[in-house]
Amino acid sequence: MSHSDPVNRPNPAIVSQEAVRRLPRLALLLFCAAYVLPGLIGREPWKSLDMASLGYMLSLARGESDWAMPTLLGLAPEPDGLLPYWLGALFIQVSADAIPAFLAVRLPFMGLVLLTLAATWNAVYNLALSPKAQPVAFAFGGEASPKEYARALADAGLLALIATLGLAQPSHEITPMVVQLTLLSLAFYGVAALPHHRVRAYAALAISLMGLTLSGAPSLALLLGSSLALLCLCDTELPHRLENALWLTGLCLLSTAVSLQADLWQWRIRPPHATWSEWRTLLRLLLWFTWPTWPLALWTLWRWRHQWWSRSMHRHLVLPLWFVVLAVTCALITASAERTLLLALPPLAALAAFALPTLQRSVSALIDWFTLLFFSGCALIIWVVWLAVQTGWPAQPAANVARLLPGFTPSWGVLAFAAALMATLTWLWLVKWRVGRHRAALWKSLVLPAGGAALCWLLLMTLWLPLLDFARSYGPLVRNVNALMSTPACIHLYGMNRAQIAAFQYHGNYQVQPLDGKACEWLVIDADALAAFQRLSSASDWAKVKTVWRPSDNNENVILFKRSPTATEPRHE
Repeated sequence: MSHSDPVNRPNPAIVSQEAVRRLPRLALLLFCAAYVLPGLIGREPWKSLDMASLGYMLSLARGESDWAMPTLLGLAPEPDGLLPYWLGALFIQVSADAIPAFLAVRLPFMGLVLLTLAATWNAVYNLALSPKAQPVAFAFGGEASPKEYARALADAGLLALIATLGLAQPSHEITPMVVQLTLLSLAFYGVAALPHHRVRAYAALAISLMGLTLSGAPSLALLLGSSLALLCLCDTELPHRLENALWLTGLCLLSTAVSLQADLWQWRIRPPHATWSEWRTLLRLLLWFTWPTWPLALWTLWRWRHQWWSRSMHRHLVLPLWFVVLAVTCALITASAERTLLLALPPLAALAAFALPTLQRSVSALIDWFTLLFFSGCALIIWVVWLAVQTGWPAQPAANVARLLPGFTPSWGVLAFAAALMATLTWLWLVKWRVGRHRAALWKSLVLPAGGAALCWLLLMTLWLPLLDFARSYGPLVRNVNALMSTPACIHLYGMNRAQIAAFQYHGNYQVQPLDGKACEWLVIDADALAAFQRLSSASDWAKVKTVWRPSDNNENVILFKRSPTATEPRHE
């Protein structure tokens, strides 16, 4: 098909060999490291799921909980699952106090995020090798070679994933959703690689489905595996279709049997939202959480629309779209929409990558200028607020921080400042490179979005880290409570949620007991549970000491009590 026949061609991608020049591997690896490491190193556990997960991992590692049923002061984890907590607990035990527990548990999750990035890259690469995803052949040659084209799109898919706003904070926490994100990425890679690497694809799919079962998502594993088996039967580009479908069906049955045997099977489906305000909130979340991949994904579906009407399945469009539909549907019918949407990001990034061969120069320029202004503005705000906190000038940002975070004491480190400065200088160089004269590269339109997202995340995790730790951690609250007590060996907690219990165990290093457990001198209750506590017959055994507010949240406070001298043993209610 000739380059001059754009009207009748079914494939909208026109890519020359010059446009698929390689993004340097070392630069890409360093870029991934610069995105993954900040936030996993040096940060305190944040409320609430990040802190609660650490509590369950510590409980397992210290032998305070059964490995087959993790608990924290008698409470089961929420979300439940086994594999995420096993990983953290094992690394705590292996580290043997050589490194702090909060850092030990983050090591496996750091590896999981890197594995997610690698699986997404390889998934896009294998999808782009599909004959129907290849660009138009030129009349006199010069079109991109298949492997170089696939590599360029894989680079673009990885950049699109890093650029997605919703990935930043959830991927740097130690929660079950990070494990599920990695496992879903492995399934995405596995089904994408089936035509090219069957053994590796089978291994990835087996790990994914079994891992999802052990990570609190057995129903998702069943739905994912069964639907992929059906897609394999419809995939005309896939050799051994029936064999692959039977393999996936067998994996579904095995994972379901494991979940039933281990009593892991649960349905967490709830009715969809009933009011317009709930739908509006979800829509707003969907728009910003998946930015900027969703506009590019929609562009892909539009520009490749003629492919949908052919008689055979186009796997580079159908497979990522199905993963996106599955993840978004789960977000609609589950309670934690924000965390469930995390699962949609790798396939959305893949769809976004296939938009690049069809982008017009004006659209590419619009992306560049919007990204340049947005992320440069964000970086400038971060630097200005940091300067105000450190020096008091400008006065208004400093006053805002003092009002929002009473009691916060500014601090800064030389290494953090140096990293922030180096990242900012690198951003300026990247902007200069992008607006300068250079050869066209297929992935160039996603360099600034990915670079800007990485820059702002790194600045937040260096310049703003003390401020964010103070605002998002339970550490200040626990330290304020501890200052009122005489280093107790144990304390009672009442009415606390999982994250608060874990925070008092971790930050205070207390032996935490339920109210009807071993007698302790001190009791801390959540203010919202005060009325229920006063109805207990044992309430008279305690004298109120003080209400302690969480510095960054006036709606979250606890009340400290001390056991009366006449009270000896706790009464069982």
